[in-house]
Amino acid sequence: MAEPETTPAPQAEQPSQPQMRILGQFIRDLSFENIVARKGTSGDVTPDVKVQVSLDAKKRPQDNQYEVLGKFMITSKNKDTEDTLFALELEYGGIFQVENVPEAQLHPYLLIECPRMLFPFVRRIISDVTQDGGFPPLTLETIDFVALYRQGLAQRQQQAQAQAQNGAADQANGPTN
Repeated sequence: MAEPETTPAPQAEQPSQPQMRILGQFIRDLSFENIVARKGTSGDVTPDVKVQVSLDAKKRPQDNQYEVLGKFMITSKNKDTEDTLFALELEYGGIFQVENVPEAQLHPYLLIECPRMLFPFVRRIISDVTQDGGFPPLTLETIDFVALYRQGLAQRQQQAQAQAQNGAADQANGPTN
């Protein structure tokens, strides 16, 4: 006796998972200034390190390709005297192939997930440069790119509100001669 044929139940089409590939990485700019050596000072110091990070992303001419650039500005000062010990600036970028990310989620994806992929390389470069510059290697703490993204959004909203208020005030005052 033959088995009755069963047809598989139609499955709802699953949305494709986001995909990211790093196509290339590069140092756009790197600057390290050992101010202690230049001034010829030495002695006991208690370093206070400040790290500033800014991120940018832009579409490339090729389909689904984006360039993500991180700027890292690091200064180390002596806590006691406020003298600058060193200054390091690094612009590090990556070229990414990003697919299956909805347009509404693309901006946060580029400024959160892509920098996460680049960060281990940035950390290594900074560690090597500070050590080669005569200081103990500086190993950056892990950066919370989600918090950094949210902070950037909040700053842009404040700037937009300030511009809107300034524009309204200019209109209320009328033209000046």
